[in-house]
Amino acid sequence: MVVGYARVSTDNQLENYSIEEQTERLKAYCAAKGWVLLQIYVDGGYSGGNTDRPALQNMLEEVRHGQIDAVIVYKLDRLSRSQKDTLTLIEDELLAHNTDFISINENFDTSTPFGRAMIGILSVFAQLEKDQITERFTMGRIGRSKAGYFHGGGAPPTGYDYVDGKLIVNEYEAIQVRRAFQMILDGKSINAIYRILNAEYTTRWSSTKVLTVLRNSVYIGKVHFLGQEYDGIHEPIIEEATFAEVNRILRSSERENQKTTAQKSPFRAGYLLSGLVYCGRCGARYSANHGYYKCYSRAKSSREFVLDPDCKNDNWKIEELDALVCEQVDSLISSQSAIERVLQTAEQEKTVHIDKSRVRRRIQEIDGQIEKLIDLYQISAIPMHTLTERVNALTAEKNVLLEQINEPDEIPARDLWVSAISNYRNGFRDGDLDKRRMLLSGLIERITIDGQSVSVSWRV
Repeated sequence: MVVGYARVSTDNQLENYSIEEQTERLKAYCAAKGWVLLQIYVDGGYSGGNTDRPALQNMLEEVRHGQIDAVIVYKLDRLSRSQKDTLTLIEDELLAHNTDFISINENFDTSTPFGRAMIGILSVFAQLEKDQITERFTMGRIGRSKAGYFHGGGAPPTGYDYVDGKLIVNEYEAIQVRRAFQMILDGKSINAIYRILNAEYTTRWSSTKVLTVLRNSVYIGKVHFLGQEYDGIHEPIIEEATFAEVNRILRSSERENQKTTAQKSPFRAGYLLSGLVYCGRCGARYSANHGYYKCYSRAKSSREFVLDPDCKNDNWKIEELDALVCEQVDSLISSQSAIERVLQTAEQEKTVHIDKSRVRRRIQEIDGQIEKLIDLYQISAIPMHTLTERVNALTAEKNVLLEQINEPDEIPARDLWVSAISNYRNGFRDGDLDKRRMLLSGLIERITIDGQSVSVSWRV
């Protein structure tokens, strides 16, 4: 029983033999030899660099059952371009099951000692050719990267189209990318960002996609290849200062000691008090999982956060601690005398610096986004209701930022805290989880648990 095998890679236009030509050669050879060619196994569009090919695997399955006397190919590299795979297929699969291998082009077969020797020699050259192609391909891509060109392949980064070998800004997606960066600066969580983007745009987002975008320096005009970064020729979507600040926030949220404030911890946004609760006995943070806030040292869910492995501080049901803290906040803000008592104990000279350069950059970004939204509407890229909603939202944000520009560079912490009380009163009840967390973190520095005792330290 004789069968044939034919393969053509995805680059068949560069090869001098198609599937049809190989098939005709196999049939003609068998006819000349007087052999009956029972079947030709064909892998179209598969590389010879590995053996993960459906037709090849089906043929080998028949070989292992002892059903095939000989396998014939037009050329050795049709079986494989890998020296190791070629020898493995012939010696460990075909010959091990009493199946001879014949290559028409090289004019040898394994039924003779000379043919077996030639298999090893020619497979070396097949491997050499593959290595040379890979080397030329890699050097070409390195050269393109150094020249500032994106390497291509697969889908282009969100926010860009890949046209004629270059990255071109896709304005509809670029708006979403800018919003993702801004929402991190505004304290939104990764999960909240992808949910918001999915609700407002047709592009599909996930938490993984948001993180990939936020960490990709292609958006500040860089390209990468083989671990190296080069200056790109494409138009950046994000300013370098914004990119650096966002990635500082992302890195800080993953630090061992988690010393950043709750509003700068986008990965700790699953629960109302995430990032605010600390153990009063060992000093470790509390995490929220399986319905409870738990001391890291006691739960031992993350070894790097354990400060005292013998800590036995109490766990608190999430809904009970949330309710208790909110009660304390409500009790405070409903009593002017209570507010005054807190202010009397606060540091009189403590101030908070307002980064106005970032505020100005954001105002410029908003102006640019509004212009591009209008341009998109004019070319029918977005519907009118989407344009109206986005422009109104951007305008409202801009008005708030303009008010901040007129404020002093240094604001007394007392004034900021009083303002946070007002914001809490006006927005907490109807706010979503992220907004409520932000409003709470504007009032609370930390929550300390010691058994069943809960104390709140105010941010003033």
